[in-house]
Amino acid sequence: MTLDLNSSYDCANASSDLPNLIAQLDSLRNGSASTAEQQEEINRLENQIRFIQNKCDIPHSNH
Repeated sequence: MTLDLNSSYDCANASSDLPNLIAQLDSLRNGSASTAEQQEEINRLENQIRFIQNKCDIPHSNH
């Protein structure tokens, strides 16, 4: 899932977007040895999670 994350992101969607992003991230992290492509996806997911947390003033977790 690629979200359109920009300054107009609607924080009302965070309650569904964040759990989905975190689940995807956990799945990738718990998978087999990561390739460069998988590492890029992990970085992208981490960035999306941080963006939503920062924009919507949501406390950061360990993700």
